[in-house]
Amino acid sequence: MNDLGVQTADRPLAETAQPPVSEWKRTYRKFVKNPVGIIGLAMVLMITLMSIAAPLMTSHDPIDVHLEKKLQPPVWQEGGSWEHWLGTDEVGRDVWARLVYGSRISLAVGFFAVVISLVLGTALGMLAGYFRGKTDFAISTVIDIMMAFPFILLALATIAVMGPSLLNMILVLGLTDWTQYARLVRSEVINLREQEFIQAGYALGSRHWRIIWKHLLPNCLPSVIVLATLAMARAILMESSLSFLGLGVSSPTPSWGFMMSTGRPYIATAWWLATLPGIAILITVLGINLAGDRIRDLLDPKVD
Repeated sequence: MNDLGVQTADRPLAETAQPPVSEWKRTYRKFVKNPVGIIGLAMVLMITLMSIAAPLMTSHDPIDVHLEKKLQPPVWQEGGSWEHWLGTDEVGRDVWARLVYGSRISLAVGFFAVVISLVLGTALGMLAGYFRGKTDFAISTVIDIMMAFPFILLALATIAVMGPSLLNMILVLGLTDWTQYARLVRSEVINLREQEFIQAGYALGSRHWRIIWKHLLPNCLPSVIVLATLAMARAILMESSLSFLGLGVSSPTPSWGFMMSTGRPYIATAWWLATLPGIAILITVLGINLAGDRIRDLLDPKVD
């Protein structure tokens, strides 16, 4: 008991005080609380490492044709061998090698298409929400037109003019999916520009670019990052769909969607040709979605 008659703890204040928890530790603790997010991240890392280390994952060339080995089943079926443990396709190419190298196509299209959409959509949405007026009207009109335009028709027209290639696929997906970023950023900027810290920037004489770069953009990034993670899964699905229709990369470059398309006629006799690429797409997209949901929780201050 002290001089004022107040009961005090037996331990010194230095021993009872809790040290502050760093933001990194707090984020780590929030992440490990959800094992589903860890599983999703592990799935994404597995596919990514597989694509990077593709030459180490298989000794077979994914485009080498061996007609004498065509339609060999996987190793666990009668007639299979460990030389081609996931079997061969209709012209004798190793299915495992084509799956591994095909992951590079899907991940590259998903990543770079999202980067293009994110940068373009964020910039236009920032301009529309900040300046309003005629700028907002013009950008919003373009957004409405783009969202009403059939994607498949645009893809067909673009590929017909430019030809099927990896670069054209990335451009088609990147330049058609930016509208969702623009609408999200526009709505957030409209709300943020009325906040007190933005008004204080005006009062201090800050220029428009400084307010956008230093204050508005950092506050919009968490929502944009979450949208980008989920959009990457959608871009991979769209790439697979277009490749399935013959609008993706040209043969013989391995692509999961194209492998499903060429394996479709053999679904009754050689099920592995279309099923295994479909499973690879499922694992990749599911992993990205699970990891994206967890990233959304990490960036949400309301979630402990």
